[in-house]
Amino acid sequence: MQANQSDNLSEQLVVQATHEESVIVRNPEGELAQSDWIAEEVAVALVYNGISHAVMMLTPQDLADFAMGFSLTEGILTSTKQLRSLELVESELGIEVRMEIATEAFVNLKQRRRQLSGRTGCGICGLESLTAVQPDVAIRDAHPMPSYQLIEKAAAKLKGSQQIQSQCGAVHAAALFDDNAELVSIREDVGRHNALDKLLGAIALNKQEDKLAGFVLVSSRASFEMVSKAAKCGIHTLVAVSAPTKMAITLAKQANMNLIGFVRPQRQVVYVQAVDA
Repeated sequence: MQANQSDNLSEQLVVQATHEESVIVRNPEGELAQSDWIAEEVAVALVYNGISHAVMMLTPQDLADFAMGFSLTEGILTSTKQLRSLELVESELGIEVRMEIATEAFVNLKQRRRQLSGRTGCGICGLESLTAVQPDVAIRDAHPMPSYQLIEKAAAKLKGSQQIQSQCGAVHAAALFDDNAELVSIREDVGRHNALDKLLGAIALNKQEDKLAGFVLVSSRASFEMVSKAAKCGIHTLVAVSAPTKMAITLAKQANMNLIGFVRPQRQVVYVQAVDA
């Protein structure tokens, strides 16, 4: 499978990401019946070499990107070359992402003995021990902190680039910006972890690693797992619209990542600045 075929893979199955619903809007003057656009959320099973590994609740868009990103951030795959094929299969219960992966990757997967119960925003559910929570992230060389002006520019672009969010709300976004704050790629999902996995998968499948000198901006908080996922995929700077957690800050320091949060008009908070060895 060619590693830059993210868009082609996603087009194997077309499922609408939004749904029009009849609603009643109430206000002090009374009630009004009208239609409203609602974000779709479906059960998506990740199946590796015929074995179902995880079921997650996702926005049914960019599923090939999600499958790759999840596989990389969970350590199931180490590169796109280990993904032999991918097929999206829809049923009444949801969608299966059927992947054939390299033998060495599948052996490693079976040894992990991990089984997830899918729920929106749940990332480390199902790990068997507390030691497994601590990710194995490489300590990278210090990378320059993006300027205040670049992040403010990117934040303004993010808001105008969220197509699903602008139509119906209820979704998060994760976006990659280059070192000039130009938008490289953006993905949306009802789950913040899912949105980031989609973005990281798209970066890998579309061979955009040369753009990692920039930064990733997420519309959510920066949790421990968000930092973990970003660190595992070589992200130097993670910027969040909301706050980070204490564990996220600790992990960012361990990985020598830049971590910025509470990005608001005319205000940003630097929680971690990468330092030279």
